Amino acid sequence: MSKFIKEFKAFALRGNVVDMAVGIIIGAAFGKIVSSLVSDLLMPLVGALAGGVNFTDWKWNIVGERASILDPDIMLPAVTLNYGNFIQVLIDFIIIALCVFLLIKGLNKLTSAKKKEAEQEAPAPAPEPEPTREEVLLTEIRDLLKKK
Repeated sequence: MSKFIKEFKAFALRGNVVDMAVGIIIGAAFGKIVSSLVSDLLMPLVGALAGGVNFTDWKWNIVGERASILDPDIMLPAVTLNYGNFIQVLIDFIIIALCVFLLIKGLNKLTSAKKKEAEQEAPAPAPEPEPTREEVLLTEIRDLLKKK
């Protein structure tokens, strides 16, 4: 059992796993911030500019409110497609996707700049040394044997 715990500890404390966990936690918090930004700030402004429209109220009634078949005194709620809420969630997604794209683009630019810097700092490869007298002699012998 202790071997299992040691292996799990080694796995959990590796850099990649910890980095991924931090990324997931920050990503979840960022998603909540963007959702609040869209639902509490952007959509009310867009709605006000569009004539006082509340996008979350936009829906299509498939079946209206109706009486229950079993008990006519009980009213069943309407069946709706809430496309206004979908538009709001779509805007959330677009903002998050744009932020992730810009983050990755910045990281790629930083990585390529470091790679170029490392290439410039790397010493030029040393030129091949001149062949020794023995190598020249052996090459000549090989060439003579090829001719025969």
